[in-house]
Amino acid sequence: MPVQSSGSGQDVAIVAGEASGDLLGSLLIQAVRTAGLPAHFHGIAGPKMQAAGARSLFPMEALSVRGYVEALGSLGRILGIRRALKRFLKDRPPALFIGVDAPDFNLSLEAALKRAGIPTVHFISPSVWAWRPKRIEKVRQAVSHALLIFPFEEALYQKAGIPATYVGHPIAHALPEPGRIQAREKLGLAKDGEYVVLMPGSRPGELKALARLFIETAKALHEKRPQARFLIPLVNRETRQRFEEALHLAQAVDLPLRILFGHAHDALQAGDAALIASGTATLEALLLDCPQVITYKVPRLTWWIMKRQALLPWIGLPNILAGKTVVPEIIQDAATPANLCTALDTLLSDKEARQAQIQVFQEQRQRLRRDTPRLIAQALAPFLGNANHAG
Repeated sequence: MPVQSSGSGQDVAIVAGEASGDLLGSLLIQAVRTAGLPAHFHGIAGPKMQAAGARSLFPMEALSVRGYVEALGSLGRILGIRRALKRFLKDRPPALFIGVDAPDFNLSLEAALKRAGIPTVHFISPSVWAWRPKRIEKVRQAVSHALLIFPFEEALYQKAGIPATYVGHPIAHALPEPGRIQAREKLGLAKDGEYVVLMPGSRPGELKALARLFIETAKALHEKRPQARFLIPLVNRETRQRFEEALHLAQAVDLPLRILFGHAHDALQAGDAALIASGTATLEALLLDCPQVITYKVPRLTWWIMKRQALLPWIGLPNILAGKTVVPEIIQDAATPANLCTALDTLLSDKEARQAQIQVFQEQRQRLRRDTPRLIAQALAPFLGNANHAG
């Protein structure tokens, strides 16, 4: 597991735990590179972070576990990776450690490294404003500085006495203006076709829990709307294999759908509506003006724990950002193919309902857009001993 710096620059350790964190981590690395800050990245990185120049010491997929109950089966391996990484970083102290989301993994690691004298930055705050508010104290003990992506988080961190910078949302900065016609041309889709995007999640556990539900919903919707076609962007070969297995089990191989490797943003721009498993993809759909229905299912015990600790009546980021119900949330026992089909059919049939969502999406996009790369670089420059580069 040797890490060797090439050329000038300081070692920066960075850890992401799933596909959304990999995307955000890659944007952070690009911001550092663009600002000319001297840094070499290593840690736990997915394909996008590795393409941006990070070296991964452990497979990121090992951390991609959802929920309390599901995590138990992988707990030994995850804790083993964290212990090994902690020993490695203490033996070879980096100039800075950056945890990208994954708070259950990163915060404890950050706290140990901070006690050892290694500066720590946490990028993407735990959702202390939505549930488990006591985690803010754990954040205070663990981080030297936090990079925040939602405007309402600043006041919480100021009150807790945690140094923090609101940098805007990197995806809001990086994504282009929505353009349906161009996206359809890029994907080779009919300009006047009706397309529904299915996004059942990026983790293997999510695919296992949700793929069949999404497929049965698509079957029901296609019976109502024979003109509908379905786009399914999946992040890698494993998720594609799991989804194809679910197609065969559901006897839906003749469903008019197209599986895409990546191209999630193109699909959302091209789509008339989307069915999305709650998570970062709901925000991406918002930023690309794609009307959506949000769904999710977890084991009953996980759901019971989450409900007891929830502070807000919503789980979807579009609704949390707006402070009201903009997007239908059909979750747990209510998440049946019939209910999801009805919600999607209504969204596709009712132009006013679709436009009402898009209007709120555009308002939230303006709130989230900042010069994020510059703000990230400015916040990180003091830790890398080169504040003059950040501009």
